[in-house]
Amino acid sequence: MSEDREKNGDEGTSKTTPESPENSEKDDGYEKVCFMCRRPESKAGKMISLPGGINICTECMQKSFDTMNNSNMNYSDMLNNMPNISMVDLSSLQNQVPKRQRVKKKEEKPETKKEFSMKDIPPPHIIKSRLDEYVIGQEHAKKVMAVAVYNHYKRVFAPSGDDVEIQKSNMLMIGPTGSGKTYLVQTLARLLDVPLAITDATSLTEAGYIGDDIESVVSKLLAAADNDVERAEHGIIFIDEIDKIAKKKNTNQRDVSGEAVQQGMLKLLEGSDIEVPVGANSKNAMVPLTTVNTKNILFICGGAFPDLPDIIKERLNRQASIGFQADLRDKYDQDKDILSKVTLEDLRVFGMVPEFLGRLPIVFTLQPLTEDMLVQILREPKNAILKQYKRLLELDEVKLEFEDDALRAIARKALEKDTGARALRAIIEDFMLDIMYEIPKDDSIGEVLITREYVEHTGGPKILLRGQEIPLLGGEN
Repeated sequence: MSEDREKNGDEGTSKTTPESPENSEKDDGYEKVCFMCRRPESKAGKMISLPGGINICTECMQKSFDTMNNSNMNYSDMLNNMPNISMVDLSSLQNQVPKRQRVKKKEEKPETKKEFSMKDIPPPHIIKSRLDEYVIGQEHAKKVMAVAVYNHYKRVFAPSGDDVEIQKSNMLMIGPTGSGKTYLVQTLARLLDVPLAITDATSLTEAGYIGDDIESVVSKLLAAADNDVERAEHGIIFIDEIDKIAKKKNTNQRDVSGEAVQQGMLKLLEGSDIEVPVGANSKNAMVPLTTVNTKNILFICGGAFPDLPDIIKERLNRQASIGFQADLRDKYDQDKDILSKVTLEDLRVFGMVPEFLGRLPIVFTLQPLTEDMLVQILREPKNAILKQYKRLLELDEVKLEFEDDALRAIARKALEKDTGARALRAIIEDFMLDIMYEIPKDDSIGEVLITREYVEHTGGPKILLRGQEIPLLGGEN
């Protein structure tokens, strides 16, 4: 009998359980629907569950309360005057909503957090080969960065307890404007899939003054890591325009944006616990704070150092003397790669604090871009400018080609502007404007050939109309 009872009891339980509306809502995989406005939970927001399987959204509940409080109706009189009123089975009304009018819940995929390890860091020769796909030239700089990054993450993931403590591989890159400093760091962070924060040193000031505090560079890295402290502590911080915080010369005022910033950054570069605001750049009472350890964060500083070549030439010319064997004082005036001869003493004369330079053990320079390098930048990288414009015209079913002389003319114009690779886009935008405007007008155009005359504004491009070559745009200026 007891076995039968248990069996019957189990059967009864199994029969009654699916009928309860609360369990059916949990198991059927559909969203809750507001009893009053019939909106699903994804539209109306979180529901208030009432007895009997009734769900009401907060907006409808608030409207009900407002109506009851604002009306002058006497609810007791209403009930007395209507003695035949009976309570309605609201659960039956709720169950009358057909499934075709209900929204099925989206399946929440469990987030699998990938653990960052040394296996994710390729060896230096792989890093350099990948950088070669995006950055033209700068062979020495790419090799130095690849080795420094690889050694840095070996230090991060080295087993604790070793007698030998490896120093951080913070870097200082020096190069003229437009030589690829920022682009190198951006490409490196993208290849390694680590968070990257790029900040400008010109906005940094000493704590207590108008401007960004030193800790703001860490808060930007935390934001780039989606507020994941552990991931941010394995990231990269690139501080551009680092030459702008050089020690000011011949000033009687407090140097709040120069030497003071360098002194304040010492603890960041070496490694310490920094309290940074979450989701904001400045600390205040309304923003929560979190602690980020900068011990394993790789710092890369970059700058153009415009007056540094003169300092290097002055040091090299000290050896000049009178006589047939002496070096000429103008020997280094035409040296385009003078920055490669930089020493720490030159940087100290420029205005960088010795303690600051000591925390940037790896110093390397980038070469100024030549005409051949600029032509390669136009053609060869994966996202080269010419490839972008060719793709734009391919969408209009038009083929775009460039003559070699035209590319040389573009490179020469860029050298005259003396802004590096940044000038290429502006030059191409100038002469491509008319083409991008005129091409969509005529569907018969099949190919456009950019000539040197068109780039130099002495002629026009060559247009192919279904096998017939005619000059359509441009002309003599």
